[in-house]
Amino acid sequence: MAVKAMGVAVPGIADPRTGRVWAPNIQGWDDYPLRDELRDGLSDSAVKIVVDCDRAAYILGEAWQGAARGCRDAIFVAVGTGIGAGVLVDGRVLRGEGGIAGAIGWLALDRPFLSEYSDCGCFESHASGQGLARAARDLLVRRKGYRGRLLDKPSITARDVFEAYERRDEVAREVLEQAVVYWGMAAANLISLLNPEALIFGGGVFGPARRFLDEIAAEARRWAQPVSARRVRFEASALGGDAGLYGAAYLALQRLRGKPLQPLNQTSNTRPKARVQ
Repeated sequence: MAVKAMGVAVPGIADPRTGRVWAPNIQGWDDYPLRDELRDGLSDSAVKIVVDCDRAAYILGEAWQGAARGCRDAIFVAVGTGIGAGVLVDGRVLRGEGGIAGAIGWLALDRPFLSEYSDCGCFESHASGQGLARAARDLLVRRKGYRGRLLDKPSITARDVFEAYERRDEVAREVLEQAVVYWGMAAANLISLLNPEALIFGGGVFGPARRFLDEIAAEARRWAQPVSARRVRFEASALGGDAGLYGAAYLALQRLRGKPLQPLNQTSNTRPKARVQ
């Protein structure tokens, strides 16, 4: 079968009109002409190409084939190396001026302001994959009597923190308890501001952090607008690491058909059972 359309999701900001992208974690991708580059590499100039941010792809994938099926208002919180959110409002992706909406790593959840917040934001600094690793390293400096497993790690990663938590490591436990608070506070802010039907956590960290979903929901409901908090569903991504791929496929099909696919605009009888009530 001939390829007729291509969907591409990038970890950064994408201009859907020009196909140019800004992806800070990819060297040289600062206002990079990705769509033109892809088109130059194709033998068939009739192939339709749509380039979008990974945040949009995550929520579109879940709304099409995952945990947000049937939802018109839902949020995908992606926690990995960084933190971002794909936001679906009335069946459409919320983009904002410049396509930057959903950059929730910059949520202000603590004070005073620290210099490291300038690079990635307060929330991301504390509760992303890199933030968990940094929190563990900082805590080890203060724990002079610590003799646990994390001392043997030359460069602590988020995976190391989760593995140590499995073995009841005290530093890992404290780091993840603090992360639950940040994840819950951020969820509360999103719930109060946007009143979603579903709040879906995904990305590389949620993986191992999905076990904390009930605790995150409980923390969020301490802070959030109470009526909205009672109505929202907390769920882990149904598509896991493939959420962005499904979203990119949805974007390609949408561009090919010239209109949104039906599952984003009608109630579905196949909605997954709520993870937390």
